Amino acid sequence: MERLDKLLASTGRWSRSQVKELVRQGRVRVDGRVAARPEEKCAPEQELTVDGEPVCLQKFVYIMMNKPDGWLSATEDKRQQTVLDLLDKPLQRRGLFPVGRLDKDTTGLLLLTDDGELAHRLLAPKSHVDKVYLARVDGCVNEDDVKAFQEGMVLEDGLECLPAGLEPLEDGSRCLVTLREGKFHQVKRMLAARGKPVLALRRLSMGPLQLDRSLPEGGWRPLTEGELQALREAVPAKV
Repeated sequence: MERLDKLLASTGRWSRSQVKELVRQGRVRVDGRVAARPEEKCAPEQELTVDGEPVCLQKFVYIMMNKPDGWLSATEDKRQQTVLDLLDKPLQRRGLFPVGRLDKDTTGLLLLTDDGELAHRLLAPKSHVDKVYLARVDGCVNEDDVKAFQEGMVLEDGLECLPAGLEPLEDGSRCLVTLREGKFHQVKRMLAARGKPVLALRRLSMGPLQLDRSLPEGGWRPLTEGELQALREAVPAKV
């Protein structure tokens, strides 16, 4: 059982203070009866309506975003726009956060959620969740670069990089990079170490989750049940 105001605020559609006002105005019903107090206890399975419209109570929210260039993968920043600013206002109040960060100038797949447990499992090094990036470089990726990625690399600053996938595309100025870790600027640093500085970087997938190519940059949508189930199966919780 949870407080009525907490349950309704958890949808992201209203703040706690807004819920209290809705209750005061008699606009909230619980199983058909007018709610008496915002602090009254309710179960998530009870029927809740506001202004006669059913309220769907979701424990967690899962959003796929096609992150645009120039936006921070953060929950807040006093000087710059973050990816949360791209969401509808109710979702901005929900407490969502990015699962893993993309650099400000990196685009592509970004998962946003308030499910901390699933996020932790996806990011845990032991989970070995592959992340695939499309990179455009200054130069031409060759077989020596592919071999260097396969063997793992130690960069000049001492950063140790696990073996990774590198697949040249077309004339070699574009390539697919597959990582099982996500160290700071890793794709850029590994390619730069091979003399192929990155000009543009886009994340295409995270484990089984593939970027929806119909999403424009800055666009987003909830995960489908199939996508969410695939993520959970990729990083099962410990029994």
